Amino acid sequence: MRRFYSGGDMERVQSVAEMAALAQRKLPHFAWEYLAGGAENEITLAANRTVFDRYGLEVKTLQPCHPPAVSRQLLGCSSSLPLAIAPTGFNAMLYPQADLELARAAARKGIPLALSTVSNATMEQVRAAAPDLAFWFQLYPMRDAQVQEDLIRRAQAVEASALLVTSDATLLGNREWDRRNFARPRQLSLRNKLDVLRHPGWIRRVMIPSGLPMMGNLGPYIPESERSALGSMKFIAEQMDTLLDWDKLARIRDQWSGRLVLKGVLHPDDAERAISLGIDALVVTNHGGRQLDGAMSGLQALARIAGRVNGRIELLMDSGIRRGSDVVKALALGANGVLLGRSTLYGVAAGGSQGAARVLDILDEELKRCLNLMGCPGIDDLGPEWLLDEQHTPRI
Repeated sequence: MRRFYSGGDMERVQSVAEMAALAQRKLPHFAWEYLAGGAENEITLAANRTVFDRYGLEVKTLQPCHPPAVSRQLLGCSSSLPLAIAPTGFNAMLYPQADLELARAAARKGIPLALSTVSNATMEQVRAAAPDLAFWFQLYPMRDAQVQEDLIRRAQAVEASALLVTSDATLLGNREWDRRNFARPRQLSLRNKLDVLRHPGWIRRVMIPSGLPMMGNLGPYIPESERSALGSMKFIAEQMDTLLDWDKLARIRDQWSGRLVLKGVLHPDDAERAISLGIDALVVTNHGGRQLDGAMSGLQALARIAGRVNGRIELLMDSGIRRGSDVVKALALGANGVLLGRSTLYGVAAGGSQGAARVLDILDEELKRCLNLMGCPGIDDLGPEWLLDEQHTPRI
């Protein structure tokens, strides 16, 4: 019977799927559900993966297998791969100091990392832990203008080279399977409390000595008596600007002198409007299938947006990247690079920075092998002509 590896040697993990299985074994069910689940019937969550299977790859033979060219400029940063680590929140529930572990793994690999507003480590701690990191900051727009302005000021002070404004999560999606783990808001059900006791390793790593940490970036703005994990959740729920619109985005453009990125775009008309506002790049994403169930997959949206903008704006894509061949398909359809969310979180949950680094190495190896086997010299040579359609016939 085929079985994934279940030990602690990260070098023996052969795929992102195997790393995910290892992470699932190490996490209590509620934490795994938070990481891996999606909204409602999880139609969009599933589509983010299955859409990659619709595309085959062209193969040209008798092409020498030199190391393919895979480095790229992403938002003005030199990156050894067309990859960056996406902003993700509350990562310390998966592994202690997970944000710092991810930053160290990204810096060693020579790729950028975007830190979330709701990370557990502060942006200042991340910069100190990885001073050479190509560092971006993700902003959840806030109701309190002073809080938002101070977050932007702090991002500038730590020399974040890009600001990613997330537009698709001002109202949280209906993540039913996540909520079913709780008897009432923020109170685990008895079944899940018992399940936590079945994971003593997680308890030792994450809960001892002081329990779940707060969202560090928000610490200066939360009353001292509420500076806890629960207090952070309450604060961000109250502060999220549900009235975010294009005028408010334009004001952020005026406040931020570096590259400004709009994260959460699925429609070509929105891409056009972002270009008119002077936005530097877009992240084409459905928030990993965690927001609107039934929304278009990231890869489908990328194809139609890239066709409309025709190179006038930089395009990043996330949602569903699990293989090096997925990266190839995204780049062939017009992405400048891709963001890794769950993939590197599986790694950090399974083995800290070593697990995250192993995921990056796996994707690096797969990407280069895929290009060699296709007979493609490098990522700059990719285009739609390298893809086959659903019937695996040439698209062009």
